[in-house]
Amino acid sequence: MERLLGLLGLGMRAGALVTGVDAVRRALQADEVRCVVVAADAGPRAAEKVVRLARGRGVPLVAGPAAEVLGARLGRPAVMAVGVRDRALADGVLQSVGRSP
Repeated sequence: MERLLGLLGLGMRAGALVTGVDAVRRALQADEVRCVVVAADAGPRAAEKVVRLARGRGVPLVAGPAAEVLGARLGRPAVMAVGVRDRALADGVLQSVGRSP
């Protein structure tokens, strides 16, 4: 999980992430997201909105840490969903959790 958080921190500094359920949904609808990280404790409605849309678009999903931990690493309050825009970063995120890109 630490590698995942490190990659997301780098992505945040590079401007390669979209944070928050609504922003991630908009980015998914615009085909701007390569993978989505969903907080382990995301609310059912929030998670469902993002998960269903990501699956429908064929965008890989990654189970992340708690929203507080995710937000703290990104310099924000609790974050339930993070969209990764950059393809190379998304590949790294998927590899960090043992999935092939």
